[in-house]
Amino acid sequence: MKRIEQRAVVCRILALVLAVGLGVFLGKYLLHGGSWASSAFNRHLYNSAGQLAVGTVLDRDGDVLSTVKDGKRTYYDNETVRKATLHAVGDLQGSIGTGALNAFADKLTGYNLLNGAFGADQGAELYLTVDARYHYEAYRALNGHAGTVAVYNYKTGEILCMVSAPSYDPLNVPGDIETNERYKGAYLNRFLSSTFTPGSVYKTVTLAAALEKIPDLEERTWECTGSVQIGEETIVCSGVHGEQHIGDALANSCNVAFAEIAQELGADTLKAYTEKAGLTRSYSVSGLPTAKGTFSWDGITDGELGWAGVGQYKDQVNPCALLCYMGAIANGGKAAEPYLIEKSVSALGIPSLPHITRKTETLISGATAKKMADMMAETVKKTYGSDRFPNMDLCAKSGTAEVGDGKTPHAWFAGFLRNEDAPYAFVVMVENGGGGSSVAGTVAGRVLGAIVNGY
Repeated sequence: MKRIEQRAVVCRILALVLAVGLGVFLGKYLLHGGSWASSAFNRHLYNSAGQLAVGTVLDRDGDVLSTVKDGKRTYYDNETVRKATLHAVGDLQGSIGTGALNAFADKLTGYNLLNGAFGADQGAELYLTVDARYHYEAYRALNGHAGTVAVYNYKTGEILCMVSAPSYDPLNVPGDIETNERYKGAYLNRFLSSTFTPGSVYKTVTLAAALEKIPDLEERTWECTGSVQIGEETIVCSGVHGEQHIGDALANSCNVAFAEIAQELGADTLKAYTEKAGLTRSYSVSGLPTAKGTFSWDGITDGELGWAGVGQYKDQVNPCALLCYMGAIANGGKAAEPYLIEKSVSALGIPSLPHITRKTETLISGATAKKMADMMAETVKKTYGSDRFPNMDLCAKSGTAEVGDGKTPHAWFAGFLRNEDAPYAFVVMVENGGGGSSVAGTVAGRVLGAIVNGY
């Protein structure tokens, strides 16, 4: 009798282990089944060259960006479009992790929980939110420079443009891509996976903190003589701006004023507002994680804090996070989280479920966002020139980020449109491009002009 009871206990333990194991397997199947089914080891979905041999990638207008012909994967006919959309579509070797051919292979196979990869050899159609024409304009506007251009709808979250350069033609991969400086970082999606010194675009964070923490901010003035000594650091400005109110200081992008404001606010306040703005978090863009921005606040001196407050020192910002912050300013404090997959359609013509728009946390208070937007719009009128952006109610901030070692600064231009029919936020970063307004602003104007005005 005792032996039977012992055996019963053993059977119960084995049954429990089996149940736990089955539960773990089902959990992993739910989470990773798509990746398993679309793995390169699944040979009936990949050709002999290791290329995904099923599925079609299309842009939002239905233009085919990549498909399969005669068992081989091919791309859009135009070489510039192939280069411009490379980091969204992906390459044949799987070197670009953010490309749809790699990141969304399960969607292209038509995988689902019920049927798995059964019938996947017919493939599915995957529609991205991007527009090939906007990519074409953005890539040409970068004119051979490394950098990134992105535009998204801050109300819906659709990414209309996501260009990263340098790029290359996936149908004609350069033989020296690994050694030629021209292609340095070509596999990297700079919009999603990189961080950069922000320069003066970061002053929007310092300004948000100042508007809420300095009661008499809008009544005060700052005197700029071209530089200011804070501790052991000499904060140098781009010009001599004289006496100025906060709106003029933003329009002038005055380092002196913003460094003094940063010192007055203190490191703890700037750290809190940087984190609130979402610049240290990672976003998930249709499952693709973005790089986290990094800042150094511990043990910072007053002079270093002055530099940090104008977007220098050790500040590093991810372009996607900055784009979301611009969207939040435009949208009263919260913005839609960006996404890349519009829909997929199975071989049987069955579409995927519609995308559910998700909002960010509150990145800035509504009242502060309104003041910021008005001040950024005034900056466009006073400094950048509204005539450069016809038919656009544009709010923007430029940045010229010093990167040391005698290198040309990174050029930034970030902001948003308040047009009712064009609720778009944007970010442009040109590596070692020079002046933010002149270089990155020109790129932004060309891309936004294509979107808003159709040219």
